Amino acid sequence: MHLRVPRPRSLAGQLFAMQAVLIAVVVVGYALFTYISDRGQTEEAAGRQARAVSLAIADSPSVAEAIRTADPTARLQPYAIRVMRDTDVDFVTIMNPKGIRWTHPDPQRIGHPFVGHIERAQRGETFTETYTGTLGPSVRAVTPIVDDGRIVGLVSAGIKVEEISKRAREQLTALTGVAAGALLLGAVGTYVVNARLRRHTHGMNADELSRMHDYHQAALHAVREGLLMLDGQYRVALINDGGRELLGVSGDVVGASVAELGLPSPLTGALLASEPRVDEVHLAAERVLVVNTSPVSGGERRGTVVTLRDVTELQSLTGELDSERGFTQALRSQAHEAANRLHTVVSLIELGRAEEAVEFATSELELAQALTDQVVAAVSEPVLAALLLGKTAQANERGVELVVSQDSRLDDGLLPPSLPARDLVTILGNLVDNAVDAAQGAVPSRVTVAAYTEAPEGGGSELVLRVSDTGAGVDPAHADLVFQRGYSTKPAGEGGRGLGLALVRQAVRRHDGTLTVAEAESGGARFEARLPLGDGATPVTAAGRPGAGGAL
Repeated sequence: MHLRVPRPRSLAGQLFAMQAVLIAVVVVGYALFTYISDRGQTEEAAGRQARAVSLAIADSPSVAEAIRTADPTARLQPYAIRVMRDTDVDFVTIMNPKGIRWTHPDPQRIGHPFVGHIERAQRGETFTETYTGTLGPSVRAVTPIVDDGRIVGLVSAGIKVEEISKRAREQLTALTGVAAGALLLGAVGTYVVNARLRRHTHGMNADELSRMHDYHQAALHAVREGLLMLDGQYRVALINDGGRELLGVSGDVVGASVAELGLPSPLTGALLASEPRVDEVHLAAERVLVVNTSPVSGGERRGTVVTLRDVTELQSLTGELDSERGFTQALRSQAHEAANRLHTVVSLIELGRAEEAVEFATSELELAQALTDQVVAAVSEPVLAALLLGKTAQANERGVELVVSQDSRLDDGLLPPSLPARDLVTILGNLVDNAVDAAQGAVPSRVTVAAYTEAPEGGGSELVLRVSDTGAGVDPAHADLVFQRGYSTKPAGEGGRGLGLALVRQAVRRHDGTLTVAEAESGGARFEARLPLGDGATPVTAAGRPGAGGAL
């Protein structure tokens, strides 16, 4: 048998119960206070009414005249009954100075002494008191009747406490109705507010909300991926540490518009898009990001959740893999050509043309060796040399001649550790690929590569990588657009559109270098990347080395 522990009441339920109790206490307390206050005010009002009636009777000339007669009761009793009826008091008693009644609501009590205090009135003072007389407890006023400067009688008017309580109960009934209406209205308002709160908190209690907040904060700081949440007006509602790092933003950006973050235009456009984006590749300042966006909706657009993944390392590895594939394709092409040449040699021997076979084989070996010697002589750095050999074979297959310029000179071991071969492959490989694409089909179809170091004015040395082509060139108006993600002159159906040059600029910026594009001497485009090497590298230019270069 399992003991089921009841789930704590939700936060909305707890607030509803608390508010309902609070409203009930406030309304009941106010009603009780009002009842007590009204009862006291009713007693005060009854005393003022009794005093006013007694003073009016004492000042009436007809009363003084009736007192002077031999039988005051005969005239005063009807008068007192009429005053009681007209002023809504319970009794009016007119008596002689010694307190013997001339009038009373009960005629049988006429002639008997007044029950109550009259001493102060006998001294000429008007006063009020609560006293229990022949009619029960009452609030009464007693005042002297003065005629020609002497007290000729006393008059008392009063209202029974029972009548006062009746009036208070009538007020209490009205007050109870008002209090019940206020309590009902407060309960309905509290229910409506808490129903809305229950929807927003999904029925969770305070402990669950507190734990969710703690988990939420821990998860935000723990995940390496970037998380960005935008509200319905595309303002930053939340960003974690990973998001700040990947987007390259700092400071308090919560509440800022996406357009104010200073991000590249394509990335900003993706974040501002109303439709979801799935695994889109975008470039930030120094990173390649995979961006996913998902709108948050609940009957209306509430915002956007953005996840960011850093694939800079993956993109670099992909670039190296593409280079390796290029090398493989070059080797396959060379193997195919070697097989054709070998068949030619064998056929010449079978035909008895041995001398021609030897001459043909020797010339092919000399050509291949010359190709390798030219590349190594110009660029002995192994990674770049291997890259150029592979790109040369690929360019030849596409009918493009790749040339290493006479300015090229890059010795092995010259590059510092701060400039890894991976970035060089990304920069030079993409520049060559772009140039081959541009030169293909042109007359002549040629790509010229230069790689050397030099020391510009201001100290330090730089690695210069220059690639020129004989293609159509770059429109000066689009000189900056060619480096943006998504810009390409390739047909729309081809893959990899607009990413190569963007990756080149990113890699160059990562090493604080510069990347420019201008018109080449041949009329095509000339891309030049300059990467600082620091003070440790010794620049070697064409003027300080034997000439090297030529068509590959």
